[in-house]
Amino acid sequence: MLPYILSLAGITLFCILTLRAGIHPILLSLAKIGLSGFFLLLLCQLAVNFLLGFAWKSSIPDISFTRLTASRFVRDAAAACLPFSQLGGMLLGIRATTAGHARHTTNEQPISWMEGIAANIVDITTEVLGQIVFIIIALLCLIGQADAGRFMWPLGIGMVFLTCGVAGFIWTQQRSGNALQALARFFAKHISAEWRDVLADNTENFQSYMEGLWGNPARIGLGAGMHLLCWVGSAFMTWLSIILLGAHCSFLNALAIEGVVCGIMSAGFFIPGSLGVQEAGYVALGHLFGINADIAMSISLLRRGRDIVIGIPVLLLWQLYEFRHLKRRS
Repeated sequence: MLPYILSLAGITLFCILTLRAGIHPILLSLAKIGLSGFFLLLLCQLAVNFLLGFAWKSSIPDISFTRLTASRFVRDAAAACLPFSQLGGMLLGIRATTAGHARHTTNEQPISWMEGIAANIVDITTEVLGQIVFIIIALLCLIGQADAGRFMWPLGIGMVFLTCGVAGFIWTQQRSGNALQALARFFAKHISAEWRDVLADNTENFQSYMEGLWGNPARIGLGAGMHLLCWVGSAFMTWLSIILLGAHCSFLNALAIEGVVCGIMSAGFFIPGSLGVQEAGYVALGHLFGINADIAMSISLLRRGRDIVIGIPVLLLWQLYEFRHLKRRS
């Protein structure tokens, strides 16, 4: 019930913002982009998506770049195009990580579900680490702007809580073995002996695999640094969108807009597609930098347009891949 309520609230907010900005001004703003401008934004988005694959590969050395990049495409496409929250996209990303042939791994071995879960958890953790630094940089760019305090203080406090939460999450990942084993022993009392052995083996595999990943902090740091570069790339696309829409904005101002919007969207984590939240963030930050509401809404719509144009073909190709794989197994 809660996802439906959140989706309805997001749709309502989106409609209110669209009507206040005016449908006709938004269409006129989007018309300035043209197909060539939108194609340029698509190329930039694809470049960032492949860089996200490199960021994941930096932290996960034993899974091929091809598999990780494809899984990242599926994870982002599911979160952007399907009526799921980010958690739903993560679950499909785990499936994409474990599906297919063993030849896509560096050691020619199949990837278990536990390894797929661990790989996605580590990637999301390094992405959040990069995001925290990105939002802090964005807040620094807000210094000196009139009326910026209404964003800086809430986001600053939110960053403190997020940093503490991520620190606890990392601590849990590094010491998850005891907790998982205790949970496995509890479930082992209520399942058959066959499934009991499978559960115990998978728990041990997850613990050892996670310890191996976090045992190389240089790789984790490199992954977080590359994710920070990807976040800066998203700010570049926001700046490029503003320029193509005919408005004037410096890159640092665009970085501030994108960083604060990302922080606002993180607060709306459970709303599918951040519908309404994303638009509200762009309109509020755009107003702070003198960008009209119709242009701010157009920036958000261009972002959603990129996600849909890339995401739908990715989901169709992934379903075709799954179908062919199941057909070969039958």
